[in-house]
Amino acid sequence: MHVRTRLAYALCRYILIGPALVVWARPRIAGREHLPTRGPVIVAANHLSVLDSFYLALAARRPVTFLAKREYFERPGPVGRLQRWFFLTLGQIPVDRRGGTEASSALRRAVEILNDGGAWGIHPEGTRSPDGRMYRGRTGAVRVALITGAPLVPVAISGTGRADGRSSGRRRVTIDILPALDLRSGYVDEDRIRVLTDELMATICERSGQSYIDEYARRWTSGDERPGAA
Repeated sequence: MHVRTRLAYALCRYILIGPALVVWARPRIAGREHLPTRGPVIVAANHLSVLDSFYLALAARRPVTFLAKREYFERPGPVGRLQRWFFLTLGQIPVDRRGGTEASSALRRAVEILNDGGAWGIHPEGTRSPDGRMYRGRTGAVRVALITGAPLVPVAISGTGRADGRSSGRRRVTIDILPALDLRSGYVDEDRIRVLTDELMATICERSGQSYIDEYARRWTSGDERPGAA
C-alpha cells in the first residue's frame, strides 16, 4: 500500500471518520484477536449499511482494501469527483457487480494485494441487504482465499442499518470478528467452493442473528422501493 494511501487511511480512521462513528454508534467490537495485524488476510462480512466498510476498517486496526461498487467512481459533477477522489485515495477497488471481465479484474487485484501482505475486505452478498435478512453469498472470497492461502476471517455486523439513518431510532453497532475458516480439503471443484461459501455465510448469519434467504440479493437503486416501505 502506497504511503499516501496509508496516510489518508490514518487521517480518516483517527481524525475524520473514526471518531464520529465511535461517538454516534458506540460500536462494540469483539474478537479482534482473530484478525492478524500483519500479513495477508481476507475480511468477509455481511452487508446492512453503506457504513459497514467504515466500521470494519475501524475494527481492523490496519488498512483494509475493499471492493467498492463502480457507481461510486462514476457519479457526475463536483460531488462525484470528490467521491471518486476519496475512494481512490483510500486505495479502494472499483468493481462491476454484474460480473464479467471487470469483476474478474477486481479479484485479480485482490490477489495482488494479498500476495503483498495486505488485508482485503469483501461483502460476499455483493450488495446491501434490502430488508435486513442475509442473502446468498457469492464465491469470490473463497476463491481468492484458495488461490492465495490467506486466512478467511468471517465478521458479523449488526446495528448499522439503524446507525446510517435508514431506520428509525438508534441501536448500538456490534462487530463480531470470528475465527478464520478452515478451508483445508482435498480436491476442490465448483461444488466444493459453493459449499465453503455457504459455510462462510452460515457462520456469519449465526452470529449476526439475521434470518437467511437462499437467493442472491437484488441490487437496489435509489428509485426502488425497499420491501416493507410505506
